[in-house]
Amino acid sequence: MTSSVALPRLRLADQSPAAAGLDAALEAPVSEHPQSHWIEAFRTVRAETERRAALLSAEDQVVQSMPDASPTKWHRAHVTWFFEQFLLRPHAEGYRAFDERFAYLYNSYYVSAGPRQARQQRGLITRPSADEIGAYRHHVDAAVVRLIESANDLSANNLSELAPIIEIGLHHEQQHQELLLTDILHAFSLNETHPAYDPQWQWPKPSSASPAAAELGGTLAGIHMVGHDGTGFCFDNERPAHQTLLQPVRLATSLVTNGAWLQFMADGGYARPTLWLSDGWAAVEAQDWRAPGYWRNVDSAWFTMTLGGLRPIDASQPVCHISYYEADAFARWAGKHLPTEAEWEVAVQDNLLADAFGIVWQWTRSAYMPYPGYKAVPGTLGEYNGKFMINQMVLRGSSLATPPGHSRATYRNFFYPTARWQFTGLRLAEYQD
Repeated sequence: MTSSVALPRLRLADQSPAAAGLDAALEAPVSEHPQSHWIEAFRTVRAETERRAALLSAEDQVVQSMPDASPTKWHRAHVTWFFEQFLLRPHAEGYRAFDERFAYLYNSYYVSAGPRQARQQRGLITRPSADEIGAYRHHVDAAVVRLIESANDLSANNLSELAPIIEIGLHHEQQHQELLLTDILHAFSLNETHPAYDPQWQWPKPSSASPAAAELGGTLAGIHMVGHDGTGFCFDNERPAHQTLLQPVRLATSLVTNGAWLQFMADGGYARPTLWLSDGWAAVEAQDWRAPGYWRNVDSAWFTMTLGGLRPIDASQPVCHISYYEADAFARWAGKHLPTEAEWEVAVQDNLLADAFGIVWQWTRSAYMPYPGYKAVPGTLGEYNGKFMINQMVLRGSSLATPPGHSRATYRNFFYPTARWQFTGLRLAEYQD
């Protein structure tokens, strides 16, 4: 095996040099993508994964702190397996797998692709090493670039046929870039030395840091189109675009802040069962929730674990690391509601929301269900989204960990209602009587 390439230890705040090029490459129509543009997009996304992992030690990269999280090393390998499984094996003539055993270790949930390591046991994969995963990534990267360079109208592999697979692979890797950060933060939160992923990290500054998060925007009502219109990339769960009827509603222009959440806590928010859904109250009791995830009281002051280590709570910042159940209870306490995902999307279309993107994902009260007429993509990639459309709730927007070029108004994120390790917050909605 070849040795992996050493990467510089960069801060998360550093700008990826080709971010703008990636956005342009991924947003342009496939027909306008010559080989060089696809290679640039591919290399940019792959480099961003390694940039995020470069701040971690080999020991950091193997830890799995809970079944819902995955080790950094596993994320790096899984997204590489994705390209190997769906692009290289079917389309690269003569391609030789780096290690046939990796198909078992790094498949996630693609049942059609074969057996796989149990999700809760990914942290047991101490071998191969982090360096060997680097070599695996290098092996696959070189093969993908060769495939793109060789693809043309006269070859067996037409670039227009390969492009959709490359594109979904890039967006899939960007999803794991975010998970890489949320998962290592959860691991660090269990370490009493409060390690910092990046000591220089800072919360993004909201465009509207006013505690008056209840300020409401204009009224939304009537029939609107939601869902992806077919321009540019989207996942299959964003289609088809369809009409939806909104009852008169106004959404808060700002996100709910830590200061408002402290008021909720002071008013007994975590001790009043009348505020909570039944399953939510069961979670409060079973998991002893008294504050958002990663919050801790130190000498009568509240702190939270962040990518920069343990930091004092800033009352003006949007609240983060809350479950759907907590968001729902807060809305009930405030005399408001959570918006539906359609209401959120229409409000973004009308430019009514501040900080819709780039700080915290926002819980909606919409269950993760198929749109009318939804059809999964054919084949094994059809397992990507559709089979999870049960028992989960939709979040909209993006977070501080979402990579550049991965946000759009129609994006449907989804998690179980107890999830708190993601960068999740909320905004409120009010219906007219």
